[in-house]
Amino acid sequence: MKPHVRQTEPFRWEGIPVSGYKPSGTHFSGITRQLVFEGGSGLACELRYFEIEPGGYSSLERHRHAHAIMVIRGTGGVLVGDRVVQLATHDLVRVPPLTWHQFRANDGVPLGFLCMVDCQRDVPERPDDAALTRLRADPSIAAFIRT
Repeated sequence: MKPHVRQTEPFRWEGIPVSGYKPSGTHFSGITRQLVFEGGSGLACELRYFEIEPGGYSSLERHRHAHAIMVIRGTGGVLVGDRVVQLATHDLVRVPPLTWHQFRANDGVPLGFLCMVDCQRDVPERPDDAALTRLRADPSIAAFIRT
């Protein structure tokens, strides 16, 4: 990785490809990913930029690793555990290990955020029927989540 990478257009950086969020699936919609910093050379984490198109959402999942997030574009919402929170530019979100989470962009505006995670991560776990039933017991979570 070069020591300096120029922004080439808003939320795009020189030599950093825009990739699909995940290889495939119907449990997310309208989201891209850029690996901004890969870690290595003494850096034990990765910094990624995700952008969710208006009305889009990330997958509902949890992991054994934590996430540290900073919103840098737009507005939306996030489920973290048992809370749905509205997001705006420069808000910070911490997702603890083994915590259900999902991000959604508001209609009409994309939601872009930087996400820092450990280089060594586990595979995401999606909720089974029992977990979905527990999540949907809260009306605000039931209205928010997309599967």
